[in-house]
Amino acid sequence: MSKTTLRGRSTIGESPSGDDHTQRLIDATRRLASEAARLYGPRSDIAERHYWLETMVNHIPDYIYAKDLQGRFLIANEATVRDNGFAEMHQIVGLTDFDLHDEAIAARITEGERQVIASGEPIIGMEERAAVEKGSERWLMTSKVPLRDKLGRTIGTVGVSRDITDRKRAEQLMIGQTRVLEMIAKDTPLPDLFRELILMIEAHVPGVQGSVYMLTEDGQRLLKGVAPGLDPAYASALEGFPIGPNHGSCGTAAFLGESVFVGDILNDPLWAPYVDFVKPFGYRACWASPLLSFHGKVLGTFALYSKTVGLPADPVRDLIAMAARLAGIAIERREAAERIHFMAHHDALTGLPNRIMLDGHMETAMAEARAKGEWVALAFLDLDNFKLVNDSLGHNAGDELLRTVAQRMSLCVRKGDMIIRVGGDEFIILLTGLQADREVVLARFEGIRSAIARPMTLAGQTLQVTCSMGVVCYPEQGESTGELLANADAAMYRAKALGRNNLKLFSSEMADAAHAKLLRVEALRHALEQNEFVLHYQPQLDLASGRIFAAEALLRWNHPQQGLISPCEFVPLAEETGLIVEIGEWVLDAACRQNRAWQDAGLPSLIVSVNVSARQFAEKAWVSRVARTLTETGLDPQYLELELTESLIMQDVPQAIATMHELESLGVRLAIDDFGTGYSSLSALKRFPVSRLKIDRSFVKDIPDDEDDMAITAAIISLAQKLKLDVIAEGVETQEQLDFLRDAGCNEIQGYWVSRPLPPAAFVARLATGRTADAVNA
Repeated sequence: MSKTTLRGRSTIGESPSGDDHTQRLIDATRRLASEAARLYGPRSDIAERHYWLETMVNHIPDYIYAKDLQGRFLIANEATVRDNGFAEMHQIVGLTDFDLHDEAIAARITEGERQVIASGEPIIGMEERAAVEKGSERWLMTSKVPLRDKLGRTIGTVGVSRDITDRKRAEQLMIGQTRVLEMIAKDTPLPDLFRELILMIEAHVPGVQGSVYMLTEDGQRLLKGVAPGLDPAYASALEGFPIGPNHGSCGTAAFLGESVFVGDILNDPLWAPYVDFVKPFGYRACWASPLLSFHGKVLGTFALYSKTVGLPADPVRDLIAMAARLAGIAIERREAAERIHFMAHHDALTGLPNRIMLDGHMETAMAEARAKGEWVALAFLDLDNFKLVNDSLGHNAGDELLRTVAQRMSLCVRKGDMIIRVGGDEFIILLTGLQADREVVLARFEGIRSAIARPMTLAGQTLQVTCSMGVVCYPEQGESTGELLANADAAMYRAKALGRNNLKLFSSEMADAAHAKLLRVEALRHALEQNEFVLHYQPQLDLASGRIFAAEALLRWNHPQQGLISPCEFVPLAEETGLIVEIGEWVLDAACRQNRAWQDAGLPSLIVSVNVSARQFAEKAWVSRVARTLTETGLDPQYLELELTESLIMQDVPQAIATMHELESLGVRLAIDDFGTGYSSLSALKRFPVSRLKIDRSFVKDIPDDEDDMAITAAIISLAQKLKLDVIAEGVETQEQLDFLRDAGCNEIQGYWVSRPLPPAAFVARLATGRTADAVNA
């Protein structure tokens, strides 16, 4: 719990307690009874009852009154008389609401009373704005009933109104808090969110103006302020306000990490350096609270200014604390979202852009080159003997090597160029604005190779790292991004084949590689025709129950000569050629049939997860194909889960969402695979009808050694929980990873810690000996 520094005496916003108010009424009633006995002596029972009834009614703080059929006051208690501006009841008798209030207000009141008179039915518990506001908006709960004579005829109305302003404000505050939380969940821009938060507090505490300022990255100043009610000149001057022990309320609160409430700005030493500045604006009190992260890091400040000297009452302090918490949550969530977004578009190790960013940049570069008659050059780069460095010096040294190489390459390129880490030790270099001269292009790339090859010290050893590079030029050696990348890749492999530490410019001689690709495509077609593909199943474990509840179907190519071939060796080619559509249909059918066969054999019902390729998902009849497969195999849709990647969905978000809703209507489950590696925004994510997020193994593999991966993983789990989604972590291999994930709230895991992917028979055996809940919780 944060501390609060109070600097002043009086408080603003206090009111007497209910117990004090009740005691004063009792004391007043006793005094009146005593005075009546002294003045009038013994009285008749009727007079006594009438006296006490009048006394009680006049001491009730609610409005109590009666009116005739024309809306004229017949009688009213003291609260009604007083708040309408009179001293004695006879002054209000005979008047109507049109004599007391604006026409619109009087018409509203009169309409309700006419309804009661006409229907003979009471109006009970109606909430309405008070006609008399007493300096601020007030709300009443009003009940009106027919006033009848001894014969039962309606002769007017009786009304009772109770002040419910405090309750109404509490309700409005709760609604405002809910609205702010929704804005946080919907990824609303921070300035808009802060403005809504400030206006909510200002509406609840009349006479104050609020502000939210964020800390600069170095933590030395306040910046990016939002202060809709403050004087614009004052708010502008606060931009860049320093943090320190004697820098007003906000600067000191941010420095101390605790609330600082100053009741008199002009006479407080914290404000001494700024008195001449603040005096013309008329602000006399400033109550500031730091915005803190979950771990206690100061993120900014929330403050309320008042032109009245004094300290905030306890309810106002609670509001300040609540507002500071909400603002802190918003900033922390935004930072986590921005980090996830950055990681989706950049390589986590080197900070370089990833493959996703290349496409858009490449299209722009080619368009500019066409317009200016220039060249664009693209190179595929692979470090030579990188595995040897990893194996001999360790992965930490390998990571440092990659970071050093990335930094050296970045220093060699100009604005508009781009260095991309593809993965492992592979990079893409894109140079733009080049002369149409091969020698100039090759000289630029040789300069990069030379920079990479400079000696470096890793793990206490000095070594020299070389690279192999394949180069293509647009428009000479390719007209599209895909063609240029393929040709550069072919040139790079040619460079490695010539002995590494080499640069090779793509040439027509490399067309042989295209022929080899054609042979591989034909081999894939043959495999599909000859039923050479098989499925292995990797169990998915529920941590709470210790039960294997699902399995991911993973494709393998059982080649007659080469044996089992990993999908990473042929799926990219299948996707490139479109064969992935036919292969994917086979996988869907085989997985559904296998799952139904297991169920028919009496095994526990499981969910089978099937990966969906972008080419499959884009097929117009694909939803119908899924429905037909379910019908033909007899598998209940609830036992099929389709895994979609973020990049697949984001290619055409509206169409993707429509397709996902069609799939959802079939009853199948939908999951986002490899979450955190794509580029879906949080605002898009909330629109996806999915039930599960799969945390990519790249975030799990370095847990618990990599704090960034731990933070990102925890953020994804928290995000999934907020969106009421299940979350499963892939690639779990160690007990330490399991412990972290379970503590972070992850409820499902998949990986070698549970089991490797298994053939169907082995999977059934594994299911029979599945981990128990005790083993998982050990």
